[in-house]
Amino acid sequence: MKLRDWDYSENALNAEHQKLGLPPLERAVENIALADASSRTIKVAVWLATASLLLLCGYALVLLFDNGVHAAKAMLSEALHSPVFWSALAVGLLAQVVDGALGMAYGITSTSFLMASGVSPAVASASVHVAEVFTTGVSGISHAKFGNVNKKLFLKLLLPGMTGVILGAYILTSIDGAAIKPFIAAYLLCMGLYILSKVFKKVVAAKKEPKHIAKLALFGGFVDATGGGGWGPVVTTTLVGTGQDPRTTIGTVNFAEFFLTLVSAITFTALVGFGPWMVVAGLVIGGLFAAPFAAYLCSKFQTKTLLILVGSLISVVSIFNLYKALT
Repeated sequence: MKLRDWDYSENALNAEHQKLGLPPLERAVENIALADASSRTIKVAVWLATASLLLLCGYALVLLFDNGVHAAKAMLSEALHSPVFWSALAVGLLAQVVDGALGMAYGITSTSFLMASGVSPAVASASVHVAEVFTTGVSGISHAKFGNVNKKLFLKLLLPGMTGVILGAYILTSIDGAAIKPFIAAYLLCMGLYILSKVFKKVVAAKKEPKHIAKLALFGGFVDATGGGGWGPVVTTTLVGTGQDPRTTIGTVNFAEFFLTLVSAITFTALVGFGPWMVVAGLVIGGLFAAPFAAYLCSKFQTKTLLILVGSLISVVSIFNLYKALT
């Protein structure tokens, strides 16, 4: 059983947690946090994530300058004058602010808006997952460095989650986009309503470790690939909803998400191609720009307010997508 050191002091965050039925804040148990952070497994995972990001950045530069400096300048100029690029940048900015506040919903928010603009489910999911590699990589490495990653939970989530995203990507790209679009929109609507339900759900602190983690990770990875997002809402909310420590749960799920997203992006690229490069570039730049400021911006809102805003936003956009798909 995981040792916990609950902070029952009276403060604004604990008062808000009490209203929402969430467990109180947890004091850092230094020996446990340091043990997880310094473990060989987590260190290897951090190095793999860092190396992957550096290789991807190098590959992106090679693609940009493949036809020479003049061609690269022309591509950059085209992007800066394209409404598509700026729209994707705005979506990436908004999605990262949402994700920075709640530890979830980057993929769902991005996919919902891309589908609303007429992009097919497969291309939308591919674009989002390629862009998400960078944001989840930076986020996951940061969580590992701060000791927010539980090695045992990380290993239980990793392989089943990767299997789920591969299966989801294969199924999504094997079905006609127009036929599956209503189902994806309905799924996103359910996720929006599920986020809204967190406002009213009462949670008690867990005394035992959660069961069926592998099955949860498999399902979370599958719906993440087919819906362009959902790993966080499915896995994080389920684990925290059963009373697990929010800090280590969010950190571990986010770090595992990088490897899932990397596998998903490779699978989608092999099956449907890279996707519109302007969309991917806009999502990446918007997300990276928002990352340092997301916590500050969202600190102005209460958790309950953010849940209502995000759940309502995703639900409304998904209803619009569902209406477009059925008419």
